[in-house]
Amino acid sequence: ASASVRGMMRDPTTTELPDLQTCEQARLSRDARFDGLFFTAVTSTGIYCRPVCPAPPPRRENISYYANAAAAEAAGFRPCLRCRPELAPRNDVLRRGDSSIAQALRMIDAGMLEQHSLADMARHLALSDRQLRRLFVARLGATPMQVHSTRRLLFAKQLLSETALPITQIALASGFRSLRRFNAAFQSAYQLAPRTLRKRPGAGADKVLLLRLGYRPPYDFAALLDFLRARALPGLEQVDDMSYARAIGSAERPAWLHVSACGNGEHALRLALHGVAPTDLQGVVTRVRRMFDLDANPHAIAAVLAQDRTLRPLLRRHPGLRLPGAWDGFELAVRAVLGQQISVAAARTLAQRLLQRHGPRIAFAAAPALERLFRAPRLWRTSTPATVGRRPACAPRRCIALACAVRDG
Repeated sequence: ASASVRGMMRDPTTTELPDLQTCEQARLSRDARFDGLFFTAVTSTGIYCRPVCPAPPPRRENISYYANAAAAEAAGFRPCLRCRPELAPRNDVLRRGDSSIAQALRMIDAGMLEQHSLADMARHLALSDRQLRRLFVARLGATPMQVHSTRRLLFAKQLLSETALPITQIALASGFRSLRRFNAAFQSAYQLAPRTLRKRPGAGADKVLLLRLGYRPPYDFAALLDFLRARALPGLEQVDDMSYARAIGSAERPAWLHVSACGNGEHALRLALHGVAPTDLQGVVTRVRRMFDLDANPHAIAAVLAQDRTLRPLLRRHPGLRLPGAWDGFELAVRAVLGQQISVAAARTLAQRLLQRHGPRIAFAAAPALERLFRAPRLWRTSTPATVGRRPACAPRRCIALACAVRDG
């Protein structure tokens, strides 16, 4: 591993900043490997930036470094309008594992603090709200509510900058229950009125929402598409050499998404959303980021794997490989049950039969190949082994038992 990458590989369970020299080198060279792993705050302007910011680098004496956007905002800094911190990939280390911090961050990602209090979340973690706040401040430099606030305001900022959604819908999409509260929070945090960031002032809602989802290079998008194409279910998914599409939502409110590379050397994927309700947008984006492993740190991963002599040449030949995820955990579990002790192709055939037999029918004029949804757990209530299918021998009973367990919590 290079010295700069080694400087970040101390304790994978902390958000400790890279050492000062590493931060300085990354900032001055605009090193995309460090995008989202720290932020540069400029005391003379009150702005914080990504390491890749195209603006002229500030003087060193005016610089402070923060491990995440929430910590920078908690210290009173506002996001840069040029490099747009909302586009940076996350430092996802703390969202993995079973620690209290990881669980709390996953709950925040799922929107728990939009419906429940901090005390409710702390009880789920067998902590007091005071203990949880202390943990967050010690590890992240910000309280849970500050992390939650930064997350939703940055998402609102992206929607304002990249879409023509009405501001009322953006407020709902970012978790605010009223436009007045959204305007007040945005103005207080960023000293800007939301309307000043509009993509097209006064425009109505676009039929298609286009968003950019950043990642740290290298990123082997083609290899990930190859993996998904070998397992794609026709009618539910469509994968070609350049993109991935799938139907999402419910039979009552179907929607679909399309993921492709941005091109022009930009380290981001282009996400097109069709028919997604504003209140579902954050959840959809979070799931797409997880499915395409956009928050991975490929250089830190490669530095560890390269210690194995067998893996080292493979890493050189295939840089930027990612760990493919799944859109839906229940769907993945059913396919795992169906695929036991058989080939990928055979498992795909069984899942395809199940989809055609039980998947709710839908229709999109702009995507006629997407015509089915995977059956939700609640719709398996009347299923029997005979209706699910006969092969493999035990799979129907196991699929039904799985659906019942998921449905009943």
